[in-house]
Amino acid sequence: MHITRQAEYAIKIMLELAKNPAGSVLPSKLIAERQGIPEDFLKKTVHLLALQGLVATQRGVQGGVRLGKSAGEITIADIIAAVEGPLALNVCLESGFDCPNRSTCPVHRVLARGQAALIRELNRESLLDLLQPDAE
Repeated sequence: MHITRQAEYAIKIMLELAKNPAGSVLPSKLIAERQGIPEDFLKKTVHLLALQGLVATQRGVQGGVRLGKSAGEITIADIIAAVEGPLALNVCLESGFDCPNRSTCPVHRVLARGQAALIRELNRESLLDLLQPDAE
């Protein structure tokens, strides 16, 4: 299981924004250059992040992208979910999916525990935590 390139880029974008003072706007071109992200792909990814309120965009000469929430409120889980949708190890664990085998499936409970552990870990630290010098 891998996260997509778009999720990886989204994490890089968010970390780049979190390195700057709260509320500061960075030009998309600068983010793309610093992180090695193609500009068109960056724009699509920023759009998805903006739909979830993780970033805000500003047009014009002084335009660019800024965090939509404080870096202390955003986790890797939030970022991945913004570009990938809800995290689910298997379709049977997606919200609203009615698996006909759920009551007899011996694997469901194992996958459910694994998914809960994954989500818990991805929510454990915020962007602010990740930028601390002593972060693991």
